[in-house]
Parts: sequence; structure tokens; C-alpha cells
Amino acid sequence: MASPSPAPPSAAAPPAGHRTFRLAVPPVSGVLRPRLLAVCAFLTVAAFLVLCWGVSIGDYPIGLPSVAGALAGYGDPGTLLVVRGLRLPRALIGALAGVAFGVSGAVFQTMTRNPLASPDMIGLTQGAGVAVVAGIVLGWDAGPGPQALGLLGALATGLLVYVLAWRRGTTGHRLVLVGIGVSWICTSATDYLVAKGGRFQAQAALGWLVGNLNGRGWDQVGPLALAMAVLVPVALALGRLTRTLQLGDDVAAGLGTPVQRVRLALLLTGVGLVAFATAAAGPIVFAALAAPQIAQRLARTAWPPPVASGLTGALVVLSSDLLARELLPSTELPVGIVTGVLGAPVLLWLLIRADRAGSGG
Repeated sequence: MASPSPAPPSAAAPPAGHRTFRLAVPPVSGVLRPRLLAVCAFLTVAAFLVLCWGVSIGDYPIGLPSVAGALAGYGDPGTLLVVRGLRLPRALIGALAGVAFGVSGAVFQTMTRNPLASPDMIGLTQGAGVAVVAGIVLGWDAGPGPQALGLLGALATGLLVYVLAWRRGTTGHRLVLVGIGVSWICTSATDYLVAKGGRFQAQAALGWLVGNLNGRGWDQVGPLALAMAVLVPVALALGRLTRTLQLGDDVAAGLGTPVQRVRLALLLTGVGLVAFATAAAGPIVFAALAAPQIAQRLARTAWPPPVASGLTGALVVLSSDLLARELLPSTELPVGIVTGVLGAPVLLWLLIRADRAGSGG
């Protein structure tokens, strides 16, 4: 009788004392995808309704059906002029800037594995503020000057943070620490420039520094929309590689991810989004910090989803602008004041939660 053939090596039991390790890769999203799609659909509808509500209010009130018709190109000439010519640019700037802040916040928080990492915390908005305030004090605030200076300031600050954080590569922890130091330097420089300038220059600088959608026109919509059309798809394309960074640099490199190149690409993408949004709407604080955290909890994902974070950012900025206009009808508050008031409790909650978890964020 023939003896049974030995089992193949793959079926052999591991030797005694041998320990097997299984790599826990974050799920891409099989079960959570329907919920994430539902959350994105809800946020899209909510942001659109708030946008229409914001367009409808003003010295010449317009009903929501008339606003919807004017957005589609229907209505009398007066309504079309008010809606599409005067009020729609402000609303679009708020929506696009909110998307940019939300996506950039998701990029930075995922890249650094830190829920406190945002453009507000690592100096990007402060760098844009230094450049704009310097331009105002020096008299370079005519025409598109503030927008161009804000863009250059944010880009230069992002490059500075990356260079200072480089030590045979970069880590998310080092980027955050260096960014916090650079943000305080920029804040001190801004305070000095405001004190150095005249009264009218200081008023203009402070009006921009808090984040403001007042007086925005179509000339600010075009550059921001073009930047969004380029940078948001890049951020989404890098999303799959970003998820491997959640496992740590060593594991990500072992899986074939070019860690430093991916981190540099993410940094440039996030900085670009922040730079164009800040140049158009000013440094609207806490939008990039709060939006990804809200979206992550709505979608119940392991990391902030970029699309949902962007839609949440748009809803946060549009709702804050609406509240700023309705809170004191005689005086329109800058939108950054409202986002600061609403975002501060979110920051405190994140700090308390990180402390209870025993991690620095």
C-alpha cells in the first residue's frame, strides 16, 4: 500500500515557537463606502442650500425660488444682476475656499497622523498674513497685490517649514513642531508690521487677517477655481498612497511607497490649496482644523476623507458667513471671527481627547 504523499510546504504547520505576523492595513472602504457616499451627498445638498440662502439675503431680499432660477439663468434682469453679478462671487469664494481648507486639512492630518495638524497650526496662514501685511504697509495693496502676496507668503512658508524639518528625510511629527515655531515667528512679525504701519494701514491689515468675504468679485473666483481644478484631483490621486503612511514610515517604505516623495507631493498640494484659498478669502481660521474631524466622524472612517472634508469645509465657511451677516445685520462681521468662535471648542475637544488617549495628538 502506497504511503501518503507529504503535505506541500504551504500547508505545513509552522514549527514550534514560531510566531506569524499579519500586516494590518487600513481598510480601503468596502463597508463604509455607502455611508461615505451618503454623507457626501448630504453635505453637497446642505452646502448648496446654505449658498442659496446666503445669496438671497441683503438690502434687496430675493426669495429662494428666484435665487435658484437666477442661478440657472432664468429671471428678470434686475434679479440676474443682483444674484449672478453681485452676490454669487462672494458665495463661490466662500464655498471654494472652504473646500480648499477642508481638503488641505485632511491632507496634513493624514500625512502627519495628527488631528491637530492644520495650516493654522503649522504656520502657512500666518506666512500668508506676513506677506500681505508687509504689502499693505509698503503700499503694494493695489489691485491683485494682496492675493499675489498671500499666495507667495504661504508657498514660501511651506518651503521653509519643509527645509527646516529635513533631517535625512522628514517626519510628520517634525513637520508639526517646526511649523508651530515658524507660525509664532510669523505672528510676531505680523504684529510688528501692524504696529509699525499707520492707522488706516493697520485697519486694512486687520480686516484681511481675520478672514473676510466682503467685497469679493469674479476676479478672485477665477484663479481659485483654476487652482482647485488642478490641486484637488492631485490630492485625491495621492490618497491611496497616503493611507500607507498611516502604518509608519518604515512599514510604508517596506510596502514600496516612496515615503519622502509622497510626503513632499502632499505638502506641496496642501500648501497650494491653502495659498490660493488664503489669497482669495484671507486666513479663515479653524476651517482646515475642524472640517476634517467633523467629516471623519460623520463618515466613520479611520482617516479624514478628502472629499467629505472639502464639502464640510464649504458648509462650515458658508454657514459661518451667513451667521456673521445675520448676527448683526447693521454690521457684517468678518467670517473668520465666527469660524474662530466655533472652531475654538473643537480645538479644545481635540486636545482633551488626545490627552485622555495618552498621545500628543
